[in-house]
Amino acid sequence: MTRPERKGAICLPSEMSTAEKQQKARILDGHEVSGAIIACVREAVESHVAAGGSRPGLAVVLVGNEPASSIYVNAKRRDCERAGIEASDYDLDSETTEEELLALIDRLNADPDINGILVQLPLPAHIHEAAVTNRIKSHKDVDGFHAFNVGKLALRQPGLRPCTPRGVMALLHYYGIANKSMHAVVVGASNIVGRPMALELLYTGSTVTVSHRFTHDLEDHVRSAELLISAIGKPGIIDSDWITPGTIVVDVGINRLPDGRLAGDIDFESAVRRASWISPVPGGVGPMTRAMLMLNTAEAAGLEVRLPYTPQPTG
Repeated sequence: MTRPERKGAICLPSEMSTAEKQQKARILDGHEVSGAIIACVREAVESHVAAGGSRPGLAVVLVGNEPASSIYVNAKRRDCERAGIEASDYDLDSETTEEELLALIDRLNADPDINGILVQLPLPAHIHEAAVTNRIKSHKDVDGFHAFNVGKLALRQPGLRPCTPRGVMALLHYYGIANKSMHAVVVGASNIVGRPMALELLYTGSTVTVSHRFTHDLEDHVRSAELLISAIGKPGIIDSDWITPGTIVVDVGINRLPDGRLAGDIDFESAVRRASWISPVPGGVGPMTRAMLMLNTAEAAGLEVRLPYTPQPTG
């Protein structure tokens, strides 16, 4: 597929040929890749247990009964079974106070059988998320949200890394996509995805642009991308016509449409005819996020996991 012509700072897309319009992107299959990673985690866990080691333990904390959070937590618990990790469940009432939640975290921090602590977000409005994520000991922060762990990634000394950005990198590298020297455009600047995603891309040598709610001319930024990662959570936020033919597209957004279907930030059926690679929603980044949680938990327990891909060199 053709790449754009550049004039100064403006990126002008070439017209799509008839062949390009008929060509469909290759799929970044999160189910395939996450399954391979979880199998590798399971192999490392069972080898560790067979040698007399303790089975890694993950504490899964859910506050309230928000339906989407309950679905995600149940899926993570199933992943623990697949990975051979012992899950300990803590389902708390939505009226749980911040002090009560912090006290539970303190107990889990001190528990030698718990290697990782996951507190499902979002939390009820009366609980401060930053206070909770930073109360978890950094070496048990398997979500990778603690300021210490994000700071280590920023300094190119990664430890436990935020799961979704790490999952995106694993998805790319599994399929042999080297992002080094690519112009990567991240749409969204959340603490959970956008900001650590930019750090992961810098770590592996991309030139990174982060677009956010204050960005002017989003279309121009999207058109300039060789690697486009959207993490807004708003269906249709990016017009597929903005995507330059040949761009690699990773759609992190997940949205429930009025008819009940799940969709990403970008219309898949039109984008698939412009991108060279694309992740579907569902079935792309979502499974990868959960696989990285299993990998982080194994690593927090001191296990070395042989991955089914080769991470790209750092920048």
